[in-house]
Amino acid sequence: MNLTLMQYFEWHSPDDGEHWKHLSKEAAKIKELGFDAVWLPPPTKADHPSNPGYAVYDVYDLGEFDQKGSVRTKYGRKEQLQNAIKACREVGLLVYLDLVMNHKAGGDEKETFKVIEVKQEDRDDEIFEPFDIEGYTYFEFPGRNGKYSEFKWNFDLFTGVDYDAREDRNGIFKIIGENKDWSDNVDGEHGNYDYLMYADINYAHPEVQEEMIRWGKWLTDELDVDGYRLDAVKHIDSGFIKRFIEEVTEHASRNIYFFGEYWNPVLEANEDFLEDVAFDIDLFDVKLHYNFFTAGQEKEQYDLTKIFEKSLMKENPWNVVTFVDNHDTQPGESLESFVADWFKQSAYALILLRQDGYPCVFYGDYYGINGEYDMDGKKEAIDVLLESRKHLAYGEQKDYFDHPNTIGWVRYGNGEMHNSGCAVVISNGLEEGFKKMHVGDHRGGEVWVDYTGNRADEITIDDSGNAEFHANSQSVSVYGKKVE
Repeated sequence: MNLTLMQYFEWHSPDDGEHWKHLSKEAAKIKELGFDAVWLPPPTKADHPSNPGYAVYDVYDLGEFDQKGSVRTKYGRKEQLQNAIKACREVGLLVYLDLVMNHKAGGDEKETFKVIEVKQEDRDDEIFEPFDIEGYTYFEFPGRNGKYSEFKWNFDLFTGVDYDAREDRNGIFKIIGENKDWSDNVDGEHGNYDYLMYADINYAHPEVQEEMIRWGKWLTDELDVDGYRLDAVKHIDSGFIKRFIEEVTEHASRNIYFFGEYWNPVLEANEDFLEDVAFDIDLFDVKLHYNFFTAGQEKEQYDLTKIFEKSLMKENPWNVVTFVDNHDTQPGESLESFVADWFKQSAYALILLRQDGYPCVFYGDYYGINGEYDMDGKKEAIDVLLESRKHLAYGEQKDYFDHPNTIGWVRYGNGEMHNSGCAVVISNGLEEGFKKMHVGDHRGGEVWVDYTGNRADEITIDDSGNAEFHANSQSVSVYGKKVE
């Protein structure tokens, strides 16, 4: 079965509290379009009701309490989220929630504590002697008033902050305390990439670990979803991630799927993390995304035979979620690297029509993007690939990656899916490309057509099971048996 995931939000999804209600109405349609699962944005209360959810304030507030300016989150109220999950489950959609566990934002009160400032580019390089600052590190969640958890947060439970309220200035300030330091079990970028933003949670503290695992179990009971996307895992102690996955999985009443954002295109860093967590999680293929981005920028100068080079999809296909773009890579956002318009359909063919990876379609690519960089979606271009994934892209795979401007592959189909099997050709050249490929000894005499509609060819397979398949300049074609 070819499972397909949709990231059901973009950074500028409307700030009207209607997102969960919209999902309830659209769940059946999403399933009909060929999706099997939806990845939802962070459901927890942020520091402001317009925040997309990554500046998390209270993990126990799912849009239930009057805190930070509203009861609802950007996406709606708790009961609307519960209704949306129910609607998805009724039509057979799996539901994954985005969990932000690296930091907290919007503290209720300031505290005074001692820090040492470190350099942005090297978090192990200390700039000055220790000094006192005031930071918003006290969280008591007055609107919730102890419901679900009476745990309160203070500066001792964080490793660092990025704002000194006393001097009204920004920086990276490592909090000083007994047995307190950056974690060793994080990404090595900037010397040590434990600190990312806001008040960084100290996972070396046993009370913190217990509270966050207790919350993970509570959330699993409260919403009964099918899995979690873990945000910013390269900044969180991998030992805690492993423990969180193990204990939440053991507690859950259903199988829980975990996938994480380890935003580092270096293959070895991803593989090291996977080993640390005993391969109990899948990771987004960041390197493959950047390969797509580079291919889109370089056009005919890019060597398509290298499109999977050093990617998780190629080297570790059992633990990978593939994607073209997401909320962070869209124009104007923190990791902007939006795949070029001309290459977008080809990139989606490369994740949707191959045997490896769990492909994720971005809401912004499918439905469009709002905000300053408003743009239309590519629903029709992606729909034909979803249909091809659903009906054609099965069976053994053979690659024809033997030309820098034209690549192709064949899926031979299987007996369970009637008329399955396909031949895919991608060209980035200034002229059309073609590829002679073998589609099966038993295919002689069959007529194949391009399911994308990019070409009108009707190709007859020869007696040996071979045919020459074409793609337009800087385009993709997906051929399958013509069905009368």
